[in-house]
Amino acid sequence: MHPAEIFEMVLAMLGAVLVLHWLAERLRWPPSAALLIGGGGLAFVPGVPLVTLNPELVLVLFLPPLLVDGAWHTELVRFRRHLGGILSLAVGAVIFSTVIVALVAHWLMPTLPWAACAALGAIVSPPDAVSARAVLQRVKLPRRLQALLEGESLLNDATGLVIFRFAVAAAMGAGFQAGEAIGRFLLLVIGGVAVGLAVGWLWVVVAARLRDELLLIVATVLVGWAAYLCGEALGVSGVIAAVTAGLVLGWQQHVIFSAAVRLRGTSFWQVLVFLLEALVFILIGFSLRDIAQRAGGLESVAGDLALPLLAIVLALTIARFAWVFASDLVVGLLYRLGIGREQPMGAACATVMGWTGMRGVVTLAAALTLPANFPQRDFMLLAAFGVILVTVLVQGSTLGILIRWLGVRRSEDDEPPMTLTAAENAMMRAQLKAVERLAHDADGNLIHPQLLHRYTARATVGESFSGTDEQRTMAIASHFNVIIGAVAAGREELVRLHRTHQIDNETLRSLELDLDLEELGAESAKA
Repeated sequence: MHPAEIFEMVLAMLGAVLVLHWLAERLRWPPSAALLIGGGGLAFVPGVPLVTLNPELVLVLFLPPLLVDGAWHTELVRFRRHLGGILSLAVGAVIFSTVIVALVAHWLMPTLPWAACAALGAIVSPPDAVSARAVLQRVKLPRRLQALLEGESLLNDATGLVIFRFAVAAAMGAGFQAGEAIGRFLLLVIGGVAVGLAVGWLWVVVAARLRDELLLIVATVLVGWAAYLCGEALGVSGVIAAVTAGLVLGWQQHVIFSAAVRLRGTSFWQVLVFLLEALVFILIGFSLRDIAQRAGGLESVAGDLALPLLAIVLALTIARFAWVFASDLVVGLLYRLGIGREQPMGAACATVMGWTGMRGVVTLAAALTLPANFPQRDFMLLAAFGVILVTVLVQGSTLGILIRWLGVRRSEDDEPPMTLTAAENAMMRAQLKAVERLAHDADGNLIHPQLLHRYTARATVGESFSGTDEQRTMAIASHFNVIIGAVAAGREELVRLHRTHQIDNETLRSLELDLDLEELGAESAKA
């Protein structure tokens, strides 16, 4: 394709993203499902050029920033607390699922070498970070379950990709030694953590010295790619490096960023992540045409390969449920013996965890990297796409229904020790102490009485309120509704003055920014 045609294709995809996302909101579908179906349908429209994905480009373009985004929002304390359970899912479940899928694949195709069967298992075993985030951000789960699923989605790609590389090498005649594989895996993980920490702390040093807001935002956006590329260049896990760097960024941004950088950077980052996630799923849909052509057309796929693909999807699903429920039984046994500190999650939470196994970009990209002469390469491509399609459409679309049906929700015991009200009171009391100190001059004379009065009122009103939390929330909402209404009236008057040529653009933008910040503060406080 001509470069201009590629650019037009990208613009068309962005337009399709907007339409499909809007349809998903109207139909109450997960956007990932709508984008996947829409992309697959558009791929067969006459005149639409064939889209062939470059797997290396897909991984390096989409994966690092999306991994950093997931790590950025990960609660590090809970991540450390539940690290054992996260590693059980990210390492143990992936290895177990790989073995089960390999056994089923060899049963379906006895002539397929065991190494090739293992490669197929490694391709489809790790749930995808992008798919998980696209679904998990729309549901509200118990914090422990949320931490386990988010942590798993950040780390399991590294496990799957390492197994995949060893399996492909063995299938192509390089041989396989278990001791060497384990040592190589540990080196990849430890090296990835080291690279991620180095890149993350380098960002901390640079960010602390940058005064230009735009440069700081750009430097932050580049961290994920920098960590990933450095890790891959040094022969360690780029995935682990990007995740580690993201954890450092998420932990340090509260003390590094100013309010202005946080507002502007967060807005830019949300738009970037939205576009990347949407393009990932629509590109996966567009790749269906190329994959179907390799297998002889959709008729051949539906007629000859439907049952083998279904068998692999069922094996993958059953393997995940088996691992999750067996792990929960072990946790319960250790707890009863007084060895473990965590209670078992129970059947309801284990069912939700077992059903949350959506696959996505890493599965397809790994399948596309298979050598051209790899045994049953076309079948593996179809299996990868089939697993993505079924898990995103079926599991992703029904997860919310399953959660409601099982009654899985956050309990009072799941909340942090300090309530939102108590934390807000502590924050306002600290602000009052600062104002009491700063509102006086060097001689002790009060020079800002109105500020002192305002912060005294704010600090005492919350502690003196005698109603329930619900009544307090309603009173706060009513208070800030007045502020929001006043902001709207002020903005309307500014527009009128500008339209009647009484103020210029510079005055409009300056005063409008003040109103925007006031409105954002009121909306945030109201929420």
